Amino acid sequence: MSALTTVPRPSARRRALLAAVVAGSLALTACTSAEPGPDSTPEASAGTLVEQHDLEGMDARQVIERLDTMPVPERPDDLWASVEPDQLVLSDPTGALEETSLPMPADEFYLSVAPYRTFTHDCVFHSLTTCLGELGGETVQVTVTDEATGQKVLDETRTTYDNGFVGLWLPRDLTGTLTLEHDGESTSSPISTGDDDLTCLTTMQVA
Repeated sequence: MSALTTVPRPSARRRALLAAVVAGSLALTACTSAEPGPDSTPEASAGTLVEQHDLEGMDARQVIERLDTMPVPERPDDLWASVEPDQLVLSDPTGALEETSLPMPADEFYLSVAPYRTFTHDCVFHSLTTCLGELGGETVQVTVTDEATGQKVLDETRTTYDNGFVGLWLPRDLTGTLTLEHDGESTSSPISTGDDDLTCLTTMQVA
């Protein structure tokens, strides 16, 4: 049986959080997409979102891996995919197709991080098809340390995706510190991976 379901509307807390970000940073909305053009009409759409974008049979982890690592020019402009702590929300910007969701893994949390040198943008829930960071294709050393135990839960050399992000699958309900090193510069940030936490981190400057 497919895990695909009809998505409930976002909670009041999440709606308020997103509204605050949008209201305070309209000039920095790299994680939002433009309104559909005049040719993007509901009559032009058929089937379901997963059928149109060849996502049938995939779980949330597989969809995230496909879309977040996709070269930017190949990313669909008729699909919005928002990573929330507990679900991956797929929607059609034209409104022609029904919004759907896939449940996130019960024991894992996806945090997408965009290190930057000179410019960044505000972000709460990572958009797999529209978020763009500054440093695509760059090598970074990523370390995540568990605050409770002092143990490293992640210590890897990674390459940022074409969209400038690096995606981290972390244990759920973790409180810790993320450290990024790039070209001899290092920056750290507290992180947490609970049901009320952000999935998009764009405040780590490596310069």
